[in-house]
Amino acid sequence: MFTRAKKNTRGRTAAALIALTAGLLLTTAACADAAKAEPREKEFPFSGDRLNVRTHDNPVDLVAADVEEVRVTLWFDDGASLGSSEITWELRGDTLDLNAACSGLANCDTKFRVEVPRDLTVLRNGDPTALKG
Repeated sequence: MFTRAKKNTRGRTAAALIALTAGLLLTTAACADAAKAEPREKEFPFSGDRLNVRTHDNPVDLVAADVEEVRVTLWFDDGASLGSSEITWELRGDTLDLNAACSGLANCDTKFRVEVPRDLTVLRNGDPTALKG
């Protein structure tokens, strides 16, 4: 009898943990919304004639604008995540590396906007791309 009661307790505990985890995932998924995030901006001096933007599968709008430097705006929301987030936005040589990601029990929503001088050739992940604007 003792063995049977112990197995039932383990089963109930496992079911409760699964339900709690599922609830946390649903709550986290519903909370992340880049449209509601405060924008953050960075400018990068750039004197080359070709820029490669590495996006790491993040949504990135590439826009030709009347600017002298490369201007990046980031909207990032990690909701009520219990995991960790990592944001990379840096220019090395002719490559602009943009990445915002979550790990662990987390969900995040990201959007980048990159404004570049109108005469600049821009690649997205090494491939030619059209610019907005």
